[in-house]
Amino acid sequence: MFKTLKRIIDWCGEFKGKLYAGFAFSFFSHLFAAMPVMVAAYTVGLLLTSAREGTAFDKKWAGISFVVIALLVILRFFFDYMRSRFQEAISYELVAKDRLAIGDALKRVSLGYFQKNSTGDILNSITTGLNTLENMGIRMIDNFVGGYLNFLVIFLSLLMFSPFTALIALAGAAVSFLFLLLVSKHSVRNAPKEAEAGRKLSGAVLEYARGLPTVKSFGQGGVSQQSMKEAVRENRDIRLKIEYGFTPANCGHLLALKTASVFLAAAACLLCLAGSMEMPVMLMFVFFSFGIFGSLEPVSDSAHVLGIINTAMDQINALKEENYIDRDGKDIVLSDFGIEFCHVDFGYEENCCTAPREDGLGHEVSLTEREGGLGREEGNAGRTVLKDVSFTIPEKTSTAIVGPSGSGKTTICNLIARFYDVQTGSIRVGGHDVREFTCDSLLKNISMVFQNVYLFHDTIRNNIRFGRPDATEEEVIAAAKAARCHDFIVSLPQGYDTVVGEGGGTLSGGEKQRISIARAILKNAPIIILDEATASVDPENEHLIQEAISELTHGKTIITIAHRLATIENADQILVIDGGTVAQRGTHKELLGQEGTYREFVRIREQAEGWQIYRT
Repeated sequence: MFKTLKRIIDWCGEFKGKLYAGFAFSFFSHLFAAMPVMVAAYTVGLLLTSAREGTAFDKKWAGISFVVIALLVILRFFFDYMRSRFQEAISYELVAKDRLAIGDALKRVSLGYFQKNSTGDILNSITTGLNTLENMGIRMIDNFVGGYLNFLVIFLSLLMFSPFTALIALAGAAVSFLFLLLVSKHSVRNAPKEAEAGRKLSGAVLEYARGLPTVKSFGQGGVSQQSMKEAVRENRDIRLKIEYGFTPANCGHLLALKTASVFLAAAACLLCLAGSMEMPVMLMFVFFSFGIFGSLEPVSDSAHVLGIINTAMDQINALKEENYIDRDGKDIVLSDFGIEFCHVDFGYEENCCTAPREDGLGHEVSLTEREGGLGREEGNAGRTVLKDVSFTIPEKTSTAIVGPSGSGKTTICNLIARFYDVQTGSIRVGGHDVREFTCDSLLKNISMVFQNVYLFHDTIRNNIRFGRPDATEEEVIAAAKAARCHDFIVSLPQGYDTVVGEGGGTLSGGEKQRISIARAILKNAPIIILDEATASVDPENEHLIQEAISELTHGKTIITIAHRLATIENADQILVIDGGTVAQRGTHKELLGQEGTYREFVRIREQAEGWQIYRT
C-alpha cells in the first residue's frame, strides 16, 4: 500500500509540487471543516448551561458564532476548491503523456512483440490500465492522505481538551489500520489475476468480433463463443473472489471505527458527569464522535484500489520499458538506395505463436489474419525462415522475389524495413546496416504496398495523406489519379470526405488496394516494396493499376513479391527463394534457360493463368 502511494507520487514527476500543494489545501479544508463543529458544539453547550443555571444567554455571542461558522464554511470550500484545482488535472496530464509514450514505444518495438503479446493484452493495458490510473490514481491517494489528515486535525483538537478521549480515537484508528493492511494484502495478491482475466476477456472479445465472418460462413456460432464464455466466467469468478476476500476485512475496519465512536461519546459523557469536563466540551466530543472517522471509512476502498493501480502501473511500465528495436539508432540521411543482404539467418522466436506464414497464394500472413483472428497454432514456434541469404539489389533497379509458400519472401521485405532484426549476418541500405538507423529515418526512405491493405477509420483524403500529412489537396488528387482511384472516389456521396469503415471495410479489395497505392505515390519514397500489390484488383482494372505502379516505381529501387508473370518477367533480376535460401538468381530469360524451381513455377503459372471452364 505504501509502496503504491510512493509510486504514484513518483509518477507525478514534474507535478509533485501541485500534488503537495493539494495536500496542504486538503489539510486546511479539513481544519475548517472541523472548526464549525467545535464552535457549534460550544454555542449549544452555552445555551444548555444558561438554561440549566437560569442565567441570560449572551445574544451577541450567538451572532458572532453564526458569522464565524459561515466564514469557516466558506474557507473550507475555498481550500477544497484550491485542492481540486491543483490535484484533479494531474492524472489527466500524466496519462495523456503516458498514452503518447506508449504509442511511440509500440511504434519502435520489433513486430515480434505483437506476436508474443496478444492484441487483447496490449489493449487492456493501454485502456483499462491507464483508465484506472487516470480516474483513480490521484483520487485514491487524496482519499488516503486526505482521510488521515482530516483525522489528524480532529485528533489534535480533541487532544487539546481531553488526552484520554483523544487516545480512544487513536486506538480506533490504529485497529482499523490493521484491517486496512489485510485489505491491501488481499488486493495486491489478487490484482494481477484480475488484470490477467481482464486481458483474456479483451482478447476473447476481439477475437470473436474479428472472426465473425468465418464463424457465420461455417455456422459455428456456439463453438466460437466458447472461449469468450470461458473468459467472461473467469473474469466474474476472480472479481467475486476479490469481493468475498475484501468484505470481511472491510467490515472489521468499519467495526473498529464505529466502536471507537461509541466509546468516545461514552467517555465524554462520563467525564462530564464526573465533573472533569464542561458541558460545551462534552457536546463537542459527542458531535465529533459521529464524524471523526467519516474520512477514514472510505480509505478501505482506497487500499483496495491501490492494489489494482499497482498492477496497472506494472503493466504500463512493462510497455514503456520494452526494448526499442532502434534504441541505439541514429538519424541517417542516405544518398544511395541500394540494398544488400550479407549471410542473413533469421527465425521467429519460440514463443512467437503467431509468426507469419504464407497462405495458399504464397503470400505471408499472420495466423490471426488467416483465420479472421480465431484460434492460434503453436506449430510454427521457433521455425527457421532464412538461412545464409546473400544478394544485392542495386539502386534504381527492380527485383522480383518468387518462391513456394512459406519460403520467406515477405520475411525478406519485413527485414529490409527492420520490422525484425536478423539473428546473424547483416542487411545494408545505402551502405549502412539497418541497425544503425532509427525506425523513422529508415522507413522514410521506404514505401510498402501490401496485399492485405489496412485503411484507417477516417476520410479517404486522410488515408491517402497518411503517406505525407503535409500534402496539399492538389497533390492528394494527383496521387489518386495516378493510382486510378480518383474516378471512383468522386462518385462517392462525400467524395474525398467519405469516411471508410474500420480497416476499410466499406470498400472493395481493389478500391482499398488503389488507395494504398495512391498513399505510396504521395509519399514518393526512393525504395518501393510491393507485396502482391495487384492480387485484389479486378482483371478489367489490372492494366490501369500496372500503369499506376509503373508511375510509382519510376526511377526507384523496387522489390516486388508477385506470382503473376506479367508483374515479374520484366524485372532487372529475379530471386527465387526456396527452403529459406536463394535457390536461383537471374533475369526471366536466364532463369527459363535453367532447370530448377523457376522454370517449374512459370509452367504452373501459365497453366493457372490460362485455365478456362468447358461446358459438356
